[in-house]
Amino acid sequence: MKTKIITLLLVGIVSSSCVQIKNDMNTNFDHTFAHVVYFWFKNPDSQADRATFEASLTKFLNSSQYAKTKFIGKPPKATRDVVDDSFTYSLILSFESAEDQAAYQEEAPHKVFVEECEDLWEKVIVYDSQGIQQ
Repeated sequence: MKTKIITLLLVGIVSSSCVQIKNDMNTNFDHTFAHVVYFWFKNPDSQADRATFEASLTKFLNSSQYAKTKFIGKPPKATRDVVDDSFTYSLILSFESAEDQAAYQEEAPHKVFVEECEDLWEKVIVYDSQGIQQ
């Protein structure tokens, strides 16, 4: 009986912690404006190119006055036909407004990042979205 009570108590603690983490993540992501960028590198297997890109992008994002949520990703191995894993890196950012996203484009750190890394990629696709009211 004691074991069952302790187990139920632990499950409850873990469950409430997971809900709190999920709620914290949702409050950090600004649903007003999302900026999603996919990069395809000329030499995707080059570790030097990857290191340069990651360092420059991280430096830029840490300096951005406008980007709220900042996520840099690499594609997992696709396990379904609908998943495109052909890109080298993805970047997902959120902004408080479309105006903040426009200002982000003109930030000096953004321009430095593009200058430092534009020779690394052969293709970039951007998807911007404005949130719907819920």
